[in-house]
Amino acid sequence: MDIGSGTGWPSSALSNFAPHPFEIDGIQCNSMEGFLQSLKFNNPDMQKEVCKMVGKQAKFKGKKKKWWRTQTLYWQGQEIKRDSQEYQDLITKAYNCLFKNEGFQKALRASLGCVLTHSMGKNKITETVLTEREFVGQLNRLRGKL
Repeated sequence: MDIGSGTGWPSSALSNFAPHPFEIDGIQCNSMEGFLQSLKFNNPDMQKEVCKMVGKQAKFKGKKKKWWRTQTLYWQGQEIKRDSQEYQDLITKAYNCLFKNEGFQKALRASLGCVLTHSMGKNKITETVLTEREFVGQLNRLRGKL
């Protein structure tokens, strides 16, 4: 099953673009894409605003940020290096929070038995805030909790 926002259910509901609200560290997020794009902003107030965004709106808000030049991302005023364990722990924490969303869990349950892929995802951590491997790995980890 190739995960993507333009595909049918449940694939589209597993996309980071899907509107699945969750809370992390007291911050309300309306989609995983909003959370991921917020990491490109060093201003905590701006992060909160980006976290509220869904889908393409979130993607385009973070698209022009040149985070990859320094490989530095941010969460709540703290710098985080993209290739660090701290970053991986934050991503895992975010997906654990998303897992509490019933709509996300329903889509994840419907994907059981399918091999998950994300063909439009990038594979180099220096080029993206979430590689295909990281994304699919998180989904598979969470499916193991169902």
